[in-house]
Amino acid sequence: MKRRLFEPVFPDDLSDETASALSEFLHQIAEACDSRYFVQLRRHYARQQNLYDPDAPWRSPPSEIP
Repeated sequence: MKRRLFEPVFPDDLSDETASALSEFLHQIAEACDSRYFVQLRRHYARQQNLYDPDAPWRSPPSEIP
């Protein structure tokens, strides 16, 4: 039997109310993180876009975002 990675953190026997509270808490943490690190996240995701076209190699990828 394969052990689930998050089993100790997310037990199966939570009540509906507790599961809802946990979900809301995690969403608030994610929102706070996104808000706090918005600029860094945006810069990182912009760098991850591969806009290089191998069929048109004369087109270079965009320069770095300052």
